[in-house]
Amino acid sequence: MTADPDAPIRRRKLSDEVRERLLAQINAGDLRPGDPLPSERELMTRYGVGRPAIREAMQQLASLGLIVVRHGDRPRLAPPRLDLLAEQLALTMRHVLTHDESILAQLKEARIVVETGTARLAASLRTEADLEMLRDILARQLLARNDPAEFMQRDGDFHAAIAGVSGNVVLSSVVRAVFDWMARFHTHAVRTSGLERLTLSEHEAILEAIAAGDEDRAAGAMRDHLTRANALYRQTGNR
Repeated sequence: MTADPDAPIRRRKLSDEVRERLLAQINAGDLRPGDPLPSERELMTRYGVGRPAIREAMQQLASLGLIVVRHGDRPRLAPPRLDLLAEQLALTMRHVLTHDESILAQLKEARIVVETGTARLAASLRTEADLEMLRDILARQLLARNDPAEFMQRDGDFHAAIAGVSGNVVLSSVVRAVFDWMARFHTHAVRTSGLERLTLSEHEAILEAIAAGDEDRAAGAMRDHLTRANALYRQTGNR
């Protein structure tokens, strides 16, 4: 997007400038998790700004999960946390979905791409312990078929567990985050009342394919399951 050449030039806040310079230092890879950042006094001298600008920049970096600030100690580079990343993505997605319904269709398409891939990986990598875990989740979901909230929770557990079989924590976090976004803000996108038995049947088909080690069948069963759910959403969500 090209900037308007006639738009007034806005002066950046000092704290924003400090934050960007600290981000550049962090992204350069010179610091390891746990390493301390320069002290407030050092940064004040280096950048020629006051303490408020330094502290506000530090608070911004802390809110992003990049640094840890403790009273009486210098800020330190935080260890990477995928759970925090998922939480930040969830907050952003909540805002986007609230104000732009068209994004929901794209999110559902992305879910199909990701979860057919995780089903394929699960069929290739599953162990007997993984299969036992998936069977246990399905058994719990069956018992919860008359409890909508519990049923949907177990639904999300099943999809996240399949992604978890891959051993890829990024995939597992993304699958869980996407399901939670849709369950919280667009319930019909992940659950339609009265079709619990159909959902369970489709889950069983996915599990059977994974247990058989049939990657193509597992991916196809997952695609059919999610495509059916999307079609039902279009029917029930747009009345």
